[in-house]
Amino acid sequence: MGTPLSANKPVAHLSGNDLITMSLITGSRKQLLTSLCLMVIFLDLPLVVFAPLLESLMDAFAIGPGTAGLIVTTVWVGSALSKIPAGYILTHFPRHHMVLGSGILLTSAAAVTALAPSIIVLAAGGFLMGAASGAYLISASPLVSELYPERVGWVLGIHGTATQIGVVLTPLFVSAVLLTSHWRLVFLLIAGVTVGATVLFYLTSKRTNLPTAGTADQHIHLALQRHWPLIFTGIIILATTGFIWNGLFSFYPSYLIREKGCPPQLARNMLSVAFVMGIPAFWISGRLADRLPHIPFILAIWSGLIVCLFSLTHVQEIASLVIVTAVLGYVVSSIFPVLDSYILKSLPDENRASAYSLHSGIAMFGEASGSAAVGLLIDQGYTYDSVFQLFGVGLGIILSILFFLYLLRKLPTNTVIRSPNN
Repeated sequence: MGTPLSANKPVAHLSGNDLITMSLITGSRKQLLTSLCLMVIFLDLPLVVFAPLLESLMDAFAIGPGTAGLIVTTVWVGSALSKIPAGYILTHFPRHHMVLGSGILLTSAAAVTALAPSIIVLAAGGFLMGAASGAYLISASPLVSELYPERVGWVLGIHGTATQIGVVLTPLFVSAVLLTSHWRLVFLLIAGVTVGATVLFYLTSKRTNLPTAGTADQHIHLALQRHWPLIFTGIIILATTGFIWNGLFSFYPSYLIREKGCPPQLARNMLSVAFVMGIPAFWISGRLADRLPHIPFILAIWSGLIVCLFSLTHVQEIASLVIVTAVLGYVVSSIFPVLDSYILKSLPDENRASAYSLHSGIAMFGEASGSAAVGLLIDQGYTYDSVFQLFGVGLGIILSILFFLYLLRKLPTNTVIRSPNN
């Protein structure tokens, strides 16, 4: 874990050896950040790869939208259930050990999913893939923020941009595989590339002077006692956003096919349009998160999301759908780096991973239910448009409540000043 370089000396007063040490630390941390960005491309795949596969899975296992939605929800539940235990494990083991373990778990789970003979085994494999993704995010997000504690929003934006690159490529990757092969090959390829990314991270972490900020984080219950207002606020924001986005993108190709008349190939690629806008969204919003007040920024983004939801249900032409889809993808993706920056910058070293795991783990149950909710409502005879309009109304109500609380100064807004000693 290495002894941190003293951050109290001005750069002009550092000795030659200090400057060399600082340069080596900075260089090795850049390499570690690069390997983490590669890891997150594959470790985030379980949460998005099932969406463009739903039509194929419904045909292969003779299931309806309700059951298909439950499969996606199972993946997200796996991610949710792994986060709080992962937070507890991080009070006893270094963050990079959890990152390695999540890579190993995803490799194994993807292989199980690829070979699934029944819908039960498929769901079990998806659950474990989700668990690997959740464990990775709980360990990697604090680690990433601690690599550059003076630029948390910026570095989270970079990590999030890498996530979106993987998300963007996923529908195209799935479409390419389905054109020439079976859906099972998708999961076999995920298993293979995850092995390579995990080995690269292991080699990089061995030669990196890792942050020491998390060594005092050893009591998850104290994190809850000390920071429950911040944790609860984060849960509301993340669960609401994730519920809507999960339910929307999981059925987006089916929605475009069945209600907008899009060809299947175009519908799957439209999902990539939404995802590709996350690349500039994470990058720009991550930088803005270091400069703007977090809560007003998030509420402004929510206002844009409401407009997008209602616009989506009223447009029919392909060109209009592309525009609304692109704006929707940008708006939704903008929320996540701002929210992570809000949470992680507001937490002290001794509670950061624990509190973040509680916030993210509990919120994930709300996020996970989005796909199941949409699938069940469609099975009950509701149209996709009516469901998405209902989402917009509900989001508007919650936005109004949070805005009112913000005006009354009832929402936590303090930011912890963290030393670059990390």
